[in-house]
Amino acid sequence: MLSIDPDVAKQLVGLKNHIVAGFNGSHWRELGMLTNHLDEVERHPRLLRSLSFGDDDYDGHVLSMLQTMVTSDPDNLGVIAEYVQTKCPEAGQYISSEDAGTRRIVFSPNVFRVPEGDVNYALVSAMMPFSGGFAAVYGSIKSASSMAGLTCKRADDIWDDSTVVQDIFSLIFLSYIVVCDFTGRNPNVFYEAGLAHALGKHVVPITQNADDIPFDLRHHRYLPYLNNTEGRRDLESKLVERFQTLSSKRKAIPWA
Repeated sequence: MLSIDPDVAKQLVGLKNHIVAGFNGSHWRELGMLTNHLDEVERHPRLLRSLSFGDDDYDGHVLSMLQTMVTSDPDNLGVIAEYVQTKCPEAGQYISSEDAGTRRIVFSPNVFRVPEGDVNYALVSAMMPFSGGFAAVYGSIKSASSMAGLTCKRADDIWDDSTVVQDIFSLIFLSYIVVCDFTGRNPNVFYEAGLAHALGKHVVPITQNADDIPFDLRHHRYLPYLNNTEGRRDLESKLVERFQTLSSKRKAIPWA
């Protein structure tokens, strides 16, 4: 067996534990197809057999197959991690990290209802004041999202719950990218940024005034902009670039 990077090995061990707890034969065949290893999965002398009979050597065969998939193509690690997270979710819980094998926070909120469905990797949400002075800014965020092949929504675009805060939580939960406009130091935006960070989202801070960025967040890169035609056009261009960069980190897979 080929050697493998120690950090990758740690991730594979974490993935192996989830697979042993939640995979069935169909899952293995789907993963084999996605990683171009369907023949290896089906022809493996012990993998599916030990799964069916609950044999003690199943753990070892799982780890061996995962190593084979990743050593043949390192990009398969991301495919495997996404598939495992989709098919083996923690019951009633949300895991706030995309990176399998890393230390993760698992929690069940008692203030919010966890929405149905998985993260929409083409969804951008905008957290900003609802006042009319930000309408054109929101338009720029929506335009940038569209040019990057994504969809942008704001909480006032939806009304699925009787409370606004539940709709906001649901929107953040389902989004892949969250744009937070800190202009004016709006306390709601601060709260929403905290939720987004806790949920492991890619937060893109923007502001008309650098002093409006909270001290605790100033170590994060942010996009300054002017709220005029030229300034919003520049913001739009920078957001497109940022959205494309974040989207490129993900390998295109069927369930994304």
